[in-house]
Amino acid sequence: MGEYEESPDEMSTQLKEWAESGLLNIVGGCCGTEPAHIKAIADAVSGVAPRKIPETDRHMRLSGLEPFEVIQK
Repeated sequence: MGEYEESPDEMSTQLKEWAESGLLNIVGGCCGTEPAHIKAIADAVSGVAPRKIPETDRHMRLSGLEPFEVIQK
């Protein structure tokens, strides 16, 4: 209902773990976060590099029950 049940410390601890694991490009607050949440997040991820974008083959990949790749030859 527009409020987070997690404290700024709990939330920032989780986000720091995700950032250090290379899962985040950008992080911030949303409706319900308060200035204390934003400060805790900023402090927690300060100095952690953004996720590195992996090099991938450039062809169409579709997902469903089974993966499907269209490769031009």
